[in-house]
Amino acid sequence: MTRNHRIPPSPLPQREGVDPVRVRLPVEGPWVTVRDHLAERLSGAGAGVVDGMFDAGRVVGADGRAVSADAAYVPGMFVWFHRDLPAEVPVPFPIEVVHRDEHIVVADKPHFLATTPRGSHVTETALARLRRELDIPTLGAAHRLDRLTAGLVLFTVRPEERGAYQSLFRDRLVRKEYEAVAPYDPALALPRTVRSRIVKERGVLAAYEVEGEPNAVSHVELAEHGGPGLGRYRLTPATGQTHQLRVHMNRLGVPILGDPLYPVVTGPVPAGDFRRPLQLLARSLEFTDPVTGVTHRFRSPRTLRAWAAYDEWAGQ
Repeated sequence: MTRNHRIPPSPLPQREGVDPVRVRLPVEGPWVTVRDHLAERLSGAGAGVVDGMFDAGRVVGADGRAVSADAAYVPGMFVWFHRDLPAEVPVPFPIEVVHRDEHIVVADKPHFLATTPRGSHVTETALARLRRELDIPTLGAAHRLDRLTAGLVLFTVRPEERGAYQSLFRDRLVRKEYEAVAPYDPALALPRTVRSRIVKERGVLAAYEVEGEPNAVSHVELAEHGGPGLGRYRLTPATGQTHQLRVHMNRLGVPILGDPLYPVVTGPVPAGDFRRPLQLLARSLEFTDPVTGVTHRFRSPRTLRAWAAYDEWAGQ
């Protein structure tokens, strides 16, 4: 007989645009109570945190009722709870909505704002903000941009359609164009396509290149260059490795301005320090809508600060 693993709807509403945590108790394990399992699972949360959640009735079952700390462990049971939201420094830049219809939202994300909740960035993320500002609690991200990168991000309105849009990025059916400001080197022959194998280890800030079959491909063109030795570059990635464009520009000897990791790791950027944004912008997105069949072409109207203010960035 096949077990029904259908996930029940959440009995808890979002909080500040953030979903509650959902936990499905493993089918096998040594735990006697629900509390035993959560205490092990959330062992890094700090002493007394899990017991405090149970005491406050913050752990609930599918019926929305509080689960007691001594409730018997039931394999396959679902429970929900809200984590305590971390204190976050507000990112003082707005998100501009470039396009909105019944299926998707395309937003122009500012520098320093994470795309989705992760780690210490939870409510100060593009997803949480847009859910609140647009009053679309079902909004989800079809892909992500680095926190330090500005530009276009595609969000989906209907959860049942999210997979179709995410598959566009997985299958490389989206044409993405980026813009960067970096030093100008007249000896650097462009355009060119850079291919390498990039590795990004969990817990290590910077990615690095190794020998082996390339997994990262970027086309680099010089759009124009200015007086103080700066160039504006057009970057077209054919793959989507973490920090790919930043690594490839550094490899060419023209690291992107404002980068705290390449060529030298000086980051992470301290919370609240918005002085020198990474000069990398997701300029455009082009794709055929998998739901409506419409061909979309979106473009960010942003201007990278270094290109608008040569004197501030010259020589950096």
